[in-house]
Amino acid sequence: MKLVVLVLLLLQVSRSADSACFCQVTGDLDDCTCDVETIDGFNNDQLFPKLQTLLESDYFRFYKVNLNKACPFWTASGHCGLRDCAVKPCSPNEVPEGIRSPSHNKYSAEANEQQVDCEQAKHLGAVDVSLSDETRQALLNWSKHDDEAERFCVVDDEESPDSQYVDLLLNPERFTGYRGPEAWQIWNSIYEENCFKPYTVRRPLIPNSFYSSSGSEAKTFYSWLEGQCVEKRAFYRLISGLHSSINIHLSARYLLDDSWFQKKWGHNVTEFRQRFDSELTAGEGPKRLRNLYFLYLIELRALAKALPFFQQSSFQLFTGRPEEDQRHKELLLHILQLARSFPLHFDETSLFAGNEKESAKLKEDVRLAFLNISRIMDCVGCFKCRLWGKLQTQGLGTALKILFSERQIEALPSSSVQRPSFQLSRQEIVSLLNAFGRISTSVRELKNFRSLLAEER
Repeated sequence: MKLVVLVLLLLQVSRSADSACFCQVTGDLDDCTCDVETIDGFNNDQLFPKLQTLLESDYFRFYKVNLNKACPFWTASGHCGLRDCAVKPCSPNEVPEGIRSPSHNKYSAEANEQQVDCEQAKHLGAVDVSLSDETRQALLNWSKHDDEAERFCVVDDEESPDSQYVDLLLNPERFTGYRGPEAWQIWNSIYEENCFKPYTVRRPLIPNSFYSSSGSEAKTFYSWLEGQCVEKRAFYRLISGLHSSINIHLSARYLLDDSWFQKKWGHNVTEFRQRFDSELTAGEGPKRLRNLYFLYLIELRALAKALPFFQQSSFQLFTGRPEEDQRHKELLLHILQLARSFPLHFDETSLFAGNEKESAKLKEDVRLAFLNISRIMDCVGCFKCRLWGKLQTQGLGTALKILFSERQIEALPSSSVQRPSFQLSRQEIVSLLNAFGRISTSVRELKNFRSLLAEER
């Protein structure tokens, strides 16, 4: 009899490791008409494999970024000296000419032909339409202002000598050892100063972390959060979802063995449990995983809404290799059409739907808050963490830009002669798809961690 009781107790303990992380990560999501199980099936069985194939193509693997910007908010104590924090930039001959050459239009071959036609017309015209240097600069500034007024994130100047191409496949996101007070300061600044939270309300933190909070503070926080408008709740959940996704990547690609003979990266179940187990995180872990699914829905919706932009005949994934470029555009369109077919999309019309003047102000407040968060990424001391932080915040910012540009996307001209009402730079396109690739990978990794935790029974 005692033996039976002992076996039952052991089974109960082993089951708890699995259920403690995932028992609450199921069913309907707050503020949505979707459920976790529908997302899991759609992502893991349909979208994830195709998306990974696309992201391995040259157009999406090379990302131009400036990793040398100074932190604009505080004096950084220095850069991470750990070797796994380093980023290896590309040499010029490693990047396809169609991407790196300024003489090529990176989006459209048709635009190149039109540029030649315009030059000829300029010389043949009987009327002097030349502009003064001051007027030309003013027009450039207006155009830049128009672009920046739509953006939710900082976009690095691709022409800056400090901007370099990075091969994302050779610099994967994984655990680097970057942690402690400096890493904590980044996330603390994001949550405390940019999530519309008063300083008197403390957010719940994981016990035994650099700082921790009590259960009563968690109750106060969620009581405050539920009292906020849907837009501010959504903003917090997006940031929490992004934070969760990054933590999943670090747990899934953890340095398990660092010897003279090899470096072995893999799943660290203990690390995952410390970040997401309900008992080890005072109930916070499962809530954060649910926020990951909310983030997935937002970025998936943006991809579906952006389909008309990418369907334009003038748009190309231009690398200078026509057959390959066309094949990858077809794959991109297939993925976007698949995204559009998802049955339970997030309804973004529920956001900013009140009084027009108040909604416009709230939307601008959200845009500026996220813009600020993207600037905080330049304060990250680990270069590899900075690279992926900048890419993922830029990708989410681009997704928000798309969601709130519906009228401009619908008004896209049928002819490329007209100035488009909506534009995305190559940097925005690469970050948008790679950022969603990271979220998609996180959802897929949850399936792996479920299996690993079940094996511990």
